[in-house]
Amino acid sequence: MEYRAVVVIPLILVVVLALAVELDAGGISIYWGQNGNEGTLAETCATGKYEFVNVAFLATFGAGRNPMINLAGHCDPYSHDPYSHPCTALSADIKSCQAKGIKVMLSIGGGAGSYSLASSADAQQVATYLWNNFLWGSSSSRPLGNAVLDGIDFDIEGGTGLHWDDLARYLSSYSKRGKKVYLTAAPQCPFPDASVGGALKTGLFDYVWVQFYNNPPCQYSSGDIGNLEDAWKQWTSSIRATKIFLGLPASPDAAGSGFIPVTGLTSKVLPAIKGSAKYGGVMLWSKYYDDQSGYSNSIKSDV
Repeated sequence: MEYRAVVVIPLILVVVLALAVELDAGGISIYWGQNGNEGTLAETCATGKYEFVNVAFLATFGAGRNPMINLAGHCDPYSHDPYSHPCTALSADIKSCQAKGIKVMLSIGGGAGSYSLASSADAQQVATYLWNNFLWGSSSSRPLGNAVLDGIDFDIEGGTGLHWDDLARYLSSYSKRGKKVYLTAAPQCPFPDASVGGALKTGLFDYVWVQFYNNPPCQYSSGDIGNLEDAWKQWTSSIRATKIFLGLPASPDAAGSGFIPVTGLTSKVLPAIKGSAKYGGVMLWSKYYDDQSGYSNSIKSDV
């Protein structure tokens, strides 16, 4: 009996430690679509680096605008000529990613788009458009083909903060039809976010990747993590989301400020924030810059 106890205790410790490591483990979310030199969507997912891929962007919509997706040099979303690289060809790539367990989101907005919501009714119209053209609904003109994306990412960086909460509610209501619509967002780190702060109060968002860059009051600076850590605590204690991610530029060229060298991230920042139950991992802008720097390769084991 004593011999068995000696064997069992180490096994229990191994199981407990393994569970602790699993609970502490995070993933990487990446933005893809704004540079034709960043590889295909299928190639992005085949790297095995990312748990989420945000296809960016549906950059024009709302207030009577004709919705338009812009995927830079990757494809022409409004051509049906097979020789002009129509974006419907991405359908197979999306399905390939999902077969690997990777969630593929459509990111709406962006820093250079033309978008706004004029009213709650307008938000409902946009939700209907997104459902029929990118999610489980049906349309004769689905820009990315018949693949069903996992949800919608709110990268709202302009206009007013009005009615994004309505859009979140309308999109979330589709989940009641039996098909989960994931909602994610990429707010700026100053709290609350000027654009989607109201939407985040709904508590309907599954994952929130906060942009801790291009915002000096709440980002890493020359080895000082104080401002970032304070902002992280505010976000994780104030937002009802399943997981919150640390949003970063994947290279110094990817943003005006806020890049964190690998050693600073792994030795200072991550140890300071990973204790949060809401820690989900790291979001990177973008796949193109990650290719140039190899940032995700350097941090993957620590995230």
